[in-house]
Amino acid sequence: MTKNSNQLISGVTLLITHYNRSESLLRLLKTIAGHDISFEEIIVSDDGSKKEHQDRLKEMQQQLGFTLITTPVNKGLGNNINKGMDAVKSPYILYIQEDFVPKAAFITALKDGLEIMKSESQWDIVRFYSFPWSPYPYLKPYKKGFSKMIFSLWPWYTNHLKFHVYSDHPHLKRAGFTEKFGRYFEAPNGDVTEMKMCRSFLKNEGKALYYKNYKELFAHDNPEDEPGLFRPDKVKTKTYADIKPLYWAYLKYKLMKDTVSFVLNK
Repeated sequence: MTKNSNQLISGVTLLITHYNRSESLLRLLKTIAGHDISFEEIIVSDDGSKKEHQDRLKEMQQQLGFTLITTPVNKGLGNNINKGMDAVKSPYILYIQEDFVPKAAFITALKDGLEIMKSESQWDIVRFYSFPWSPYPYLKPYKKGFSKMIFSLWPWYTNHLKFHVYSDHPHLKRAGFTEKFGRYFEAPNGDVTEMKMCRSFLKNEGKALYYKNYKELFAHDNPEDEPGLFRPDKVKTKTYADIKPLYWAYLKYKLMKDTVSFVLNK
């Protein structure tokens, strides 16, 4: 899986963050191997998983040959990403959380995204996924299935999702990403970490590409025995969506709240 298959993605390290989902991780690694691609290195950064998962990780490391980075206690997603990125030696990083499953079409999109990043220095990140209920709203078609992500504070850009140009979903970025945007904020709540990076990305004028037909590239799958994290905001949004006037008011509140927080740098 590392420099030993027919299609080496040259100059790219695959960084996977993991927490208590060792079977999902194995599924991801097997799927990548099944697509017959390899990377300069595969780094699995574990965030203090339970002992049974840590034992499984060590078994998998022996079988599959990835680099495993651990911590004795859970420190949150920000720390997990930071320590994983610190170990990267290649110029580019493909970041994927362990509960994603790449489809065959992803290989072409990855190669195209890498080619664009190598030849066009303005791009800081190339994104390959969004949740189906929250696609990025402001896009300008670019090339090879990618679109430029447009951000503006002008009031006619009324969708609060405009603040999420950056995302922790699968993406390609340069190894020097944190030199421009800062290290990931370390907090127990991963959503706080992500939102802090979203704001830093915009404040530092980050440029991003987004694969328009992202549903062709990844499945996001959380089996019952390795469930996804509970997200209160998602439950709240789903509840409000059933009551149209309330949902409209909630979205306007989100837009105003995120705008004020961004302007005041909170």
